[in-house]
Amino acid sequence: MNAVSPSPNVTSRAPVAVWPWPIALGLLTIFGLLSALLGQHGIWLALSWAALSIPLIVTVVCLIRAWSRPSSKGGLS
Repeated sequence: MNAVSPSPNVTSRAPVAVWPWPIALGLLTIFGLLSALLGQHGIWLALSWAALSIPLIVTVVCLIRAWSRPSSKGGLS
């Protein structure tokens, strides 16, 4: 068989430990969208920009980290 065994240095996390960050980013996105829709001026505009920029920045950082790491198959991913 050509089964690929997991590498020994990979630690598995409980499924519950994976969900807090995606939930937090989703709630932050919802807050940013609502503040952009309901508050058109002043602090609401700044809050909406900040709340919608943070998930975008986190996504870009995670993609850069994933692309810079070597793949488990031998090359860059």
